[in-house]
Amino acid sequence: MSGPTGGIDLGGTKIQAAIVGPRGKVLGEARHPTPRSGGPRAIVEAMAGALRESAVQASLEPAGLAGVGVGSPGDVNGESGVVIGARNLAGWEGSFPLAEALGELLGTRVAVGNDVQVATNAEFKLGAGKPYKSVLGVFWGTGVGGGLVLGGKPWLGRNAAGEIGHIVVKLGGARCTCGRYGCLEAYAGRASMEARAQRYVKKGQDTVLFDIMKKRGRERLTSGVWERALRREDKVATQIVDHAVEALGAGIASAQNLLDVEAVIIGGGLGIRLGEPYAERIAAAMLPHLFVDDRPPPVKVAALGDLGGAIGASLLIK
Repeated sequence: MSGPTGGIDLGGTKIQAAIVGPRGKVLGEARHPTPRSGGPRAIVEAMAGALRESAVQASLEPAGLAGVGVGSPGDVNGESGVVIGARNLAGWEGSFPLAEALGELLGTRVAVGNDVQVATNAEFKLGAGKPYKSVLGVFWGTGVGGGLVLGGKPWLGRNAAGEIGHIVVKLGGARCTCGRYGCLEAYAGRASMEARAQRYVKKGQDTVLFDIMKKRGRERLTSGVWERALRREDKVATQIVDHAVEALGAGIASAQNLLDVEAVIIGGGLGIRLGEPYAERIAAAMLPHLFVDDRPPPVKVAALGDLGGAIGASLLIK
């Protein structure tokens, strides 16, 4: 790198931007909500705003950066910078030239990668994955995303590897946001969990989830809302999260049976918020499904926290 770089982690509920210096040091950062209307153009403008704000903190201009990396959901073409079908982003249908549009707004070059893969790379190079040569990153947030490092190198497959959220954990099961049935994400993705909570309310069950959401000024059941409801021992929240943990255990164990990685890293909004106790619960939920259950992989919480995705995105700038 010839100087500081920018990184943007584009999520379903938030946009996290950071200015990153040598060895992953964060020089400035900003978080903005992800727009829920206006489609890709509105989202890109919000991304540019968050990056500019973080640059002000670092006393830099975006145009003076070596470049800006973006970790995006959806089908990401790293060469063209085009993102297709980012379903967890409101109004993002079809393809959109994310790198080109954001580069025009910021006046610097932009590189785009898969959001979970870049966050996994960051953990491998700078965080919880440093001691290992192979890791599976599982990012539990609006959806459930996966990233892979095998033999010290990111594994992208044919550009769609790591979609652990769409491992089937129940044949003919719940409908997923992808339109298919029985996916892990249909049980553990925060969007699906919120839809389930809404169904419980319609059936007359009491929950503090939506009261906390309104009190906190949120439009969706964010990770913080779920954490607060669990602390209050809300029965609906507890039941939904317990179900999610069981699904995560089955899905991650299935991936482990295929790949036999050295470690699993749990990140994402919910993964980081709920932390070590829930990483331990996920590890326990994996055990009944592991073929080699006498030496399960360690399950670690992402060490870089909420900034891991933005730091990982910055690493896209060589």
